[in-house]
Amino acid sequence: MALDLTIATGSSTPIYRQVVDQVRRAVVRRELKVGDQLPSVRVMAERLLVNHNTIAKAYGELVRDGDIESRHGKGVFVAQKRSIYTRAERSRRLDDALETFLGEAIALGIDTDEILQSVTKKLSNFTSQSG
Repeated sequence: MALDLTIATGSSTPIYRQVVDQVRRAVVRRELKVGDQLPSVRVMAERLLVNHNTIAKAYGELVRDGDIESRHGKGVFVAQKRSIYTRAERSRRLDDALETFLGEAIALGIDTDEILQSVTKKLSNFTSQSG
């Protein structure tokens, strides 16, 4: 599968975080499957026109969180997802993500019903794609 990432250089989201988020979304949506090889750090950096250290940082976070695995001399591959965080840590991370999401939605003037409808629709899309 050709991993097609897009980077928004003017975004407030750091480039490495954009890479991390897009790889995770591709896995959840089954655009990337367990065992699929990702481009090397050098190839990905050249493709996105970013510093290789940025891609190395993104890949490092993905490896740390168990999303991908590095096989010495072979490359970087999508890993079989395993739960590496405690329930408390998963809850903390979810709370952080929700705080960011809801803060942005409220700042945009989106009302509660629209937020709930959007979340329900998006969650349905994600769960139907992930099987």
